[in-house]
Amino acid sequence: MSGTEHTNNKRSNQRRIIGKVIDLPVNFLIKHKFSPTLLSYIGFLCSASVAFLLSIGGLHLPFYTAWMVPFILFWAGAFDVFDGEVARRTNSNSKAGAFLDSNLDRLSDAALIIGLTLGNYLHYILGYILLFLVIMISYIRARAENEGIDMMGVGFMERAERLVILWLAFMAEWWIYTLSKLILGTPFTWFFPIFILFFTGLLILTIVQRLMFSFKALNKLDEQNKK
Repeated sequence: MSGTEHTNNKRSNQRRIIGKVIDLPVNFLIKHKFSPTLLSYIGFLCSASVAFLLSIGGLHLPFYTAWMVPFILFWAGAFDVFDGEVARRTNSNSKAGAFLDSNLDRLSDAALIIGLTLGNYLHYILGYILLFLVIMISYIRARAENEGIDMMGVGFMERAERLVILWLAFMAEWWIYTLSKLILGTPFTWFFPIFILFFTGLLILTIVQRLMFSFKALNKLDEQNKK
């Protein structure tokens, strides 16, 4: 299977799964006149709230507080999907809306990384590296699409995948930290550093995937233009 066929299959599978899962809430939002722009802002506020909770060590707090971190992150990811789907189903897609959504996504990514750094889940240098990698993933897509290349679905760690993996990691971190402290008397603190190294590797892989895809697509365009 070629890279293009794999990407097309990934897109179609994502659309099919997302369509089934979010059909009910999206219809609810449309019925109650929620605009895509409002949904984008709600998603950003959810991410900012998670960043604040992380900055005060939210994952290592008692359950009645710690549960809010993965819970709110879940809704940040959900609204990131809802805004685009509502725009598509109501024919309200616009360049201004897409521009706003993209910028709010970058701000959300930065906020989460800053929150992790301030909460001492990350060394600040690794935080800089993560921020650079996330921005590069977005920049490669933006630059390639400016040249007429469709980049949707390209790369293992698109924003939706990043949020899902972080969501799972946040839940695992709380349970491992809490249970080890309860059973052993001292918390196990190596899970998240190990996870972040794994996460960083996946971000680098995504950059490589997008660069390779872009170069191949641009070379094809150059060959077509020469004919």
